[in-house]
Amino acid sequence: MSNNLRTVILVVVPITVSLVLTVCICIYLRARKTEKKLDQSKLPGAEDADESRSAESLQFDFGTIRVVTDDFSEPYKLGQGGFGSVYRGKLPNGEEIAVKRLSMESGQGELEFKNEALLLARLQHRNLVRLHGFCLEGNERLLVYEYLPNASLDNIIFDPIKREQLDWDKRYKIIEGIARGLLYLHVDSHLRIIHRDHKASNILIDAEMNPKISDFGMARLFVHDETQGNTNRIVGTYGYKPPEYVKHGHFSVKSDVYSFGVLILEIISGQKNSCFDHGENMDSSKLCMEKLEGRETFKCDRSQIEERFKG
Repeated sequence: MSNNLRTVILVVVPITVSLVLTVCICIYLRARKTEKKLDQSKLPGAEDADESRSAESLQFDFGTIRVVTDDFSEPYKLGQGGFGSVYRGKLPNGEEIAVKRLSMESGQGELEFKNEALLLARLQHRNLVRLHGFCLEGNERLLVYEYLPNASLDNIIFDPIKREQLDWDKRYKIIEGIARGLLYLHVDSHLRIIHRDHKASNILIDAEMNPKISDFGMARLFVHDETQGNTNRIVGTYGYKPPEYVKHGHFSVKSDVYSFGVLILEIISGQKNSCFDHGENMDSSKLCMEKLEGRETFKCDRSQIEERFKG
C-alpha cells in the first residue's frame, strides 16, 4: 500500500466516523427533546404559556372601553347590581358589547380576577353568556360580554305588556334552555360550577328568545369528585336560596336546582316569589294581588300546564 493511500485512509475514515457519530447524536438529542415536550404537555403546568397568550388576546385596553361606553355615561348604562354596573358599547368593528364594571369594593385581586375571566372565556355553551374578554388596569376590573338586546328575563315575565309575547312554547323554550345551561355547568364542563345566584335577573334573553345564564360573580368551582361545600358567608338572593344554605351554609348542585324550581314557578305564573313572604298567612297573597292590581297576569290553565310539562 502506497504512502499516499495510507494517508488518505487515515484522514478520511476518522472524519467519516466522526460525522456519522455527530449525526446520530443529533438525532438522539432531538428525539429526547421531542419526547420531553410531549411528556410536559401532559402536566398541569404545561398550559401556562398557552394561558398567557390567551390572557393577552382577551385583554381589552381601558381607553378603548372608555371611548365605546362614552366614559361610562348614564345614557349607556344598562343596569346595576351588587357587584357593579353594566354599560352598553360598540367596538370599532361594529360589534355591540355589554361591559360590566366591577365595584371597587369587590375585593378581588388581580390574579384571582384574571383566572376567573380566563375560566369564563373557556365556558362555551349556547345557554351561557359569552365572555369576549376583560380589562385590568389599576383599580379597574371590567368584564366584556356579548350584548343581548332583550335584556334580562325579569324585565319580560314581570312586565304586564312584555310578557304577553310569551306563549307556552316560548316559556317552555326558555325553561329548557336554562336547564341545558345548568346541566353544562354541573356535569358537562371541565369543572363543576355552582352558580349560587340563579334568578330571573341573571338570565339574559337574546334576539331569538334564547336564555343565557349570566353573572358568575358568586359562582364556586368544584372538581368533578366534589359534590357539596360549606361557607360562612351566605350570598345570593332571598327567595331563591334553599333552606339548608340559608341556615347552615351548605351548598351543592342541588342549590342551583332549587333556585331553578323557583324560577320555573315565576316563569309559569308571571309573579315574583317575593309576593309570597315566608311566615305569613294568606293575607300576604291577597296583598300581593292588590299590588298587581291593574296588571293582566298570565292565566294558567292546569290542563295546558300538565300537557306541556308532563313527564
